[in-house]
Amino acid sequence: MKFKKPTLLVQVLIAVALGILMGQFLPEAIARIFVTFNSIFGNFLAFAIPLIIVGLIIPAIADLGKGAGRMLLLTAVMAYVFTLFSGFFTFFVCDPIFPSMINSGQGVGAISEANEALKPYFTVAMPPLMDIMTALLLAFSVGLGLSVIEGETLKRATEDFRDIVTLIITKVIVPLLPLHIFGIFLNMTVTGQVVSVMSVFLKIIIVIFILHVLLLILQFVIAGVASRKNPFRLLRNMLPAYFTALGTQSSAATIPVTLQQAIKNGVTPNIATFVIPLCATIHLSGSTMKIVACSMAVLLMNGMGIDFGSYAGFICMLGITMVAAPGVPGGAIMAALGVLEGFLGFGEMEQALMIALYIAMDSFGTACNVTGDGAIAVIIDRISHHKND
Repeated sequence: MKFKKPTLLVQVLIAVALGILMGQFLPEAIARIFVTFNSIFGNFLAFAIPLIIVGLIIPAIADLGKGAGRMLLLTAVMAYVFTLFSGFFTFFVCDPIFPSMINSGQGVGAISEANEALKPYFTVAMPPLMDIMTALLLAFSVGLGLSVIEGETLKRATEDFRDIVTLIITKVIVPLLPLHIFGIFLNMTVTGQVVSVMSVFLKIIIVIFILHVLLLILQFVIAGVASRKNPFRLLRNMLPAYFTALGTQSSAATIPVTLQQAIKNGVTPNIATFVIPLCATIHLSGSTMKIVACSMAVLLMNGMGIDFGSYAGFICMLGITMVAAPGVPGGAIMAALGVLEGFLGFGEMEQALMIALYIAMDSFGTACNVTGDGAIAVIIDRISHHKND
């Protein structure tokens, strides 16, 4: 019988469990080996983040600027608006409730204390080619330029570079993430902080699950008002896509079901066949919700405050960055690491906790994304028919 490799979620859960278990008895000399790996991997990740930003965002923006004209632009704008709505909705709900959940003595300072617990045997400096904001500005400038000019040479080069970056993510970073997360939780167990951190994790996961249900209801209320249809019937018709995404953890693999249910909601077939596959790539409201909520939790766990001014810019930039998220498990959080570092100052430890939290809820975020695609399709269909009337 052929061995089937566990999903990334299963690997991460195993890594967390082993990190907590082995941290109870593993000798410090051996534990420092994993800390050394984390140091090297963290430096490589810092080197790779600007490359990921440039490699993914440039061709994504360039592709959005060409093609199907008004329908493409309308769908992209609607996906971005839904993503922004998700980010700000999450912020305003979590801002008043998270401090009471986390600053009650649980988790405060755990990250920084864990970071100082064990020292690596050695470090390897891997300075990035550019800082995060430079990478973002370069990506947006070149991407927008390529969407306007007719030249194909640079565009093909950026697509080749995107393929290289995607290989780095899928063949190097993602396979090593479980080992990195194992080292993080091993380190936290040594300091005695892991119990408080895990209890906070459980609370955050419950809150985000409730939030993503509320977000879907709001999205379909908007779609129902725009289309003059019963929003709860629209949402009910999309449930097969929701549950398919829970199982597959892939927006792309769920496209046939999402498409079928969107048509069942009365979306014109030719509009559905355009909007649903496109939104599977560029609409990530569920992923944005997880990243915003998890980042707020991680800041509070580290004893830091939450500033709306910083988060407003963070959410707006995150919405654009999500367009470039590669279609691999954990791809959205990998694309978001640069924005987390640039706007919120996340370091290696904070990024690792973000990855662990995000992947633990990966299927729910994907389900929220694809179900929301159905709401966007209903709105686009209504606008298109209104234009033609």
